[in-house]
This record gives sequence, C-alpha cells and structure tokens, in this order.
Amino acid sequence: MDTIEIFAGGGGLLLGGALAGVKHIGAVEWNHWACETMRVNSSDSNSVIFGLPVFESDVRAVDWATALGNSSEVDIVSGGPPCQPFSLGGLARSADDPRDMFPAMAEVISVLKPKAFVVENVKGLTRKSFTDYLEFIKLRLTFPEIHSKPGELWREHYVRLQKESTASTYSGLRYNLVAKVVDAADYGVPQRRHRIFIVGFRSDLGIEWSPPEATHSANALSYSQHRGDYWERHKVSEKLRFPIKKKVLEDGLLPWQTVRDALHDLPEPEPEGTHLWLNHKLQLGAKIYPGHTGSPLDEPSKALKAGNHGVPGGENMIRFPEGHVRYYSVREAARIQTFPDDYALHGAWGEAMRQLGNAVPVKLAEVVMSSVREQLVAVSSNVKQPKIKK
Repeated sequence: MDTIEIFAGGGGLLLGGALAGVKHIGAVEWNHWACETMRVNSSDSNSVIFGLPVFESDVRAVDWATALGNSSEVDIVSGGPPCQPFSLGGLARSADDPRDMFPAMAEVISVLKPKAFVVENVKGLTRKSFTDYLEFIKLRLTFPEIHSKPGELWREHYVRLQKESTASTYSGLRYNLVAKVVDAADYGVPQRRHRIFIVGFRSDLGIEWSPPEATHSANALSYSQHRGDYWERHKVSEKLRFPIKKKVLEDGLLPWQTVRDALHDLPEPEPEGTHLWLNHKLQLGAKIYPGHTGSPLDEPSKALKAGNHGVPGGENMIRFPEGHVRYYSVREAARIQTFPDDYALHGAWGEAMRQLGNAVPVKLAEVVMSSVREQLVAVSSNVKQPKIKK
C-alpha cells in the first residue's frame, strides 16, 4: 500500500504507518536534522523504513512526477502540517501565520488523488477562536480541487467553497471526512497528548470510517495503583506512592501507561552519554518554579513540547516522588513518544527534543494507520476482478 508522508519531521507518523504495514514511497521534510534522522534510520536493513526516499524540500516545491518514480497511484497521503499557527505555545495566528501549511496539504491531495489521507495536528486547532478556520480546512480537504484563486483571502475562498461544493454541477474530487480529537494515553502511549486527526477516504470508495476505540483508561490505572500490583511490580515503598486521583474502576480496559512504566528498565543517564544506549545523555539545569513542575513519575507524562529549556509547565522534565526533577534524556523522551530504542535522533539535545515534541507518538500512529489500511484492504478485496477469457 503506497504512501507519501509530507511534513514528516523526525518520523513518528511515518514509523507508525510502516509498523501498520504501509509502504512509504517517499517522505518530504524541510528541516535538515529531521531529514538526517530519517536517512540514518532508513539506511538500516533491519528497519521497517529501510530504503525510504527522503526529500529535503519545501513540500510546495516537490516535483511529484519525479518523486513518485514508477508508482502509478498513491494509496495514502499522511502528514502533520506545522502546528505553531494553532498551538497554545505559539502566537495562534492560524491563517495569518506563514507556517500554516494546510493549503499546501490540500494541494498535494489534489495532485496525487490518494485513496485516503491522514492529517494530524494539535488540539488547539479546535479552539473556539479557530472555529471558522477549522471548518474551512475541513471543507478544503473534502474538496481539494476547488483551489484558491490568486490573491484570494481564506475567508473569500471559504465562501466560494461552500457555494461550489454544494452546486449540482460539481463533479470533482471529493473525500468522506472524519475529524476526531483523541488522547494518546487512551491508546497505550505513556503521555497525555490530545491531538486532532482528520481522516478522509475518496468518496468513490464508499468507506464510512470510525476512529479506533480506546484501549487504555485512567480508571484502570487508578484501579491498578489502589488495588492491583502497580507499586509491587515497580518495587515502590509505601511512603513514595502517589496514585492518580481518578475513580477506582475495572472498566475492561488496560491501565494508562505511566512515565515509570515507560522508563523502568532504562539506567539513569550519564553526563557523557550512557554505554549501550542511543541518545541517553544527562541534560543539566532542570528547575522547579511556579507553573513549571514537570511530569510526575507515576502518571502519563505531560505532552512533550517542541522546545528545550523552559517550555510551559516543564513538560520535558521528570518529577520524582522524592521531590527532585531532571530533564528527560533524548532516549527517555523517545520512549515517552513510543519510538523504538534503536531509532537514533540526530542533532543537539534541543533539536532532537524539537523533533520528538513535534512527532506523532509511534504507537498512536500505528493504531490510526492500521485502521485506515484495514478499510482500504477490505474495499480492495471486495472489488470484483475481471474474468479472464480462456
């Protein structure tokens, strides 16, 4: 199942898709260090992204005829356009931000006409102040061939989209679209990370898609900590036990994964790097101050941010039960984002943390991409094959 990844970053959605069984025929990313991360990891013959073609380019400058090579059709286009225009940590300028790449995403879809697309972005996109723009994005992705005109502002384009898409004469490309906000912790990721997924299937396929059901819960973690074996399994003394404040309930789901669950078998990072572990170096300077408290060890991590020192809330720090804090090593942050231990992140600590903070958690990506792939496989298997004359 041929897939193109754009705005690929360090490769979280890309890797999750590969684990879900899709074949990437190209990845587009403009950041040099993120491209190096993908290149080095795809050079390993044991990697699920082995042989990945990486295009270090602005997605708007890609010559798709050359990039696709011999591929006649693209099954899936996936990617996470830059989130800064909608992020609570940014200026939240949406369409007025030059980093807004949703129009570019729609243009790629209009050119490649994939059977499906998967778009990921921050929950901030669903804020009330962005309501109109989110509806514009959804309509733009649903009808990607209704292009913007030269000099046309997005609100003018939005009005025209509403008119042209409902006209009886419209016969262009159309997608059945579903938008859903999910919490990565509900799918086994050791992190509270709320993100919106916008998934579309080409309308001629007749697919009605529903987001995957949650597999993990806070209540199940609370039950494990109050009545289960959580503390004994991790050999935590009673005075250092701080369970989460949720209803103690067996709900048939698995417990949320905590920072301790994710890092339990990693040694403490060393200042010069840790023997036998990639990217596991102690980063000094972590401090607690009002509003900057880090992630408790026995809860899912706060959502990692694409910054290094001083990110709001101290998301890139661990807070231990004894009261002290330290920064995540790059390897620990990769664990929080469910990257495999043999996946190397390139660039200095801040650059590697930026890649991880921007990434889709690999496990969440695998769940979503698996669901999309299953729908496409099911449709393909139901297509009647032409009879061969003997």
